[in-house]
Order: sequence, then C-alpha cells, then structure tokens
Amino acid sequence: MIRPVAGGVQLLLRVQPGARVTALAGRHGDAIKVRLAAPPVDGRANEALLAFVAEVAGVAPRAVRLIRGASSRQKVVEVDGLTLERAAELFLGE
Repeated sequence: MIRPVAGGVQLLLRVQPGARVTALAGRHGDAIKVRLAAPPVDGRANEALLAFVAEVAGVAPRAVRLIRGASSRQKVVEVDGLTLERAAELFLGE
C-alpha cells in the first residue's frame, strides 16, 4: 500500500476514472482507492492522478511520478519528499 523508498514513498493505488468527483475513497484490497473525475482517454486520467497525489501530499507536481500501471487501474506512484508516517496520515487517515 505505502512503502518507503530512497527520498520518499511509493503508493499502490487502485484508480476509478470517470467518477463524479476526484477524491480518496478508502482502501481496495492492499491498495489506496482513488476516484478520478478525468476520463481514461489520452492519458488524461494519469495526468489528473499525478496532480491529485501532489495536491494531497503537499508537494510540487514534479515530485510525483508514475512508476507502473500507465494503462491499468492498478498503479504505483512514487512521491519524493514524503515520509511513510505522513503518507499514511494523508492517504489513509492514520
């Protein structure tokens, strides 16, 4: 779900594109569920996801990158400058 890496964390996300609003939606198995208002067309959902993760994490958009899952609902995103504890607090409410 959330694991530390050098300089930040990796998030395992389950994405639901085409939702009414963009929001965190709890857990989905071992992933964090994210509902995205953006449609899954021409990479718009991936762009919206990275911008949303940067906003929630309070980091610059360039500090967030998609590591795996560009064409899948299951994605791995890396966030620089975020600790494991802070990520759990922001994305899981723990």
